[in-house]
Amino acid sequence: MNTKTRNSSLHPGFWIPTVYFAMGLPFIAIAQASTLMFKNMGITDTKIAFWTSVIMMPWTLKPLWSPILEMFRTKKYFVVITQVITGVVFALIAFSLQLPDFFAYAIGLLAVVALSGSTHDIATDGLYMDVLNAQDQAKYIGWQGAAYNLAKILVGGAFIYIAGQLEDALGVTQAWTIVIGAFGVLMLSIGFYHGRMLPSGKTAEGVQTFREGVNTLLEVLKGFFNKKYAWVYIGFILLYRFAEGFAIKIVQLFFKAPLSEGGLGLTTSDIGLVYGVFGAAAFVIGSLLAGYVIAARGLKKTLFIMCCCLNLPFLGYAALAIFQPENIYLIGLAAVTDYFGYGFGFVGLILFMMQQVAPGKYKMAHYAFASGIMNLGFMLPAMISGYLSDWLGYKNFFIWVLIATLPSLLAAWFVPFAHPDNREIQKMKQLETKEI
Repeated sequence: MNTKTRNSSLHPGFWIPTVYFAMGLPFIAIAQASTLMFKNMGITDTKIAFWTSVIMMPWTLKPLWSPILEMFRTKKYFVVITQVITGVVFALIAFSLQLPDFFAYAIGLLAVVALSGSTHDIATDGLYMDVLNAQDQAKYIGWQGAAYNLAKILVGGAFIYIAGQLEDALGVTQAWTIVIGAFGVLMLSIGFYHGRMLPSGKTAEGVQTFREGVNTLLEVLKGFFNKKYAWVYIGFILLYRFAEGFAIKIVQLFFKAPLSEGGLGLTTSDIGLVYGVFGAAAFVIGSLLAGYVIAARGLKKTLFIMCCCLNLPFLGYAALAIFQPENIYLIGLAAVTDYFGYGFGFVGLILFMMQQVAPGKYKMAHYAFASGIMNLGFMLPAMISGYLSDWLGYKNFFIWVLIATLPSLLAAWFVPFAHPDNREIQKMKQLETKEI
């Protein structure tokens, strides 16, 4: 029988920020930091965009093994073990940068990080849904989003700034060896912390035979695709971050490229400063504000606004590509707008998947299906973004990104809700209380 285990009553503030930071770190390290690292080490834009997108496949395929995590041990066990594995592999990546064929070794090891990180995501989201009720999920969704994307600020900002400073002092290879090694130390430290501070969630019901395991997997798959609006939700999730998928790999490469090539000619430290200083406060404010807005108004009334906030800031990057300003404050303004909008808009999709797609017997596995689809919608455009930016040039590429936002906005406007959102549930409980 499923039961709550010890630490389940621990205040969410003790574990939500750290566990979602640990979720964001490996994803952002591959999606963003590694692109700048490889560019500074002489790898081409096309090669960088393609391979750093391909190795993110585990975040798309994770639904295939998500049912396994429903069958064995506790969700805490999988969270902690994957954090430790990720930390160790980051240390191996740092060592691999010293080798002659560093790119092949680093890509291979980053693929292992992706596999471990995606498994960590399944267990973390399952734990969040196990321990918190629907109202608390909405209440802390802003915390979750802020912590997850704080990793984006630090990995894509502060650590890149440090890498730029170290590049000047020690050279590119030594600089990134230190930074990637620091990622490993962070993940190991968080893993040890969560060994004591993380609630365990529900205890899994053991599977006795292989056939029973296969039948459970088939039941999970059938249950997902039989949900009301299943195919509509798949299309919506694929489209929500479609434009972001094109932009995310190219923005930092665009910032780094010289003015003569259509870029902005920023140094590595400048890029870290733009994201780590200008973007940080805006992002945290956007994420936290989103959680409270959803809790107050409900997801149904705010989802389209959140989608707009996620997508419309790409106007700023198009303007930068057209006018190529050298004023770092103007560049920073575009980053601030982007990060506020990203922080505000991203949590809407996360809560939608939790409240509209995941509910049911296998909510952790079904949420993993939804997040895998989300990452597919992100990964496919990212894979070809390098080819497109080389073909179109940065100016036309960012105009294309603006065009790519239109399907996202239409999907958010028309998507139906199969279940009451958090605000509707709260109203129903208030009515029941009055009747009593």
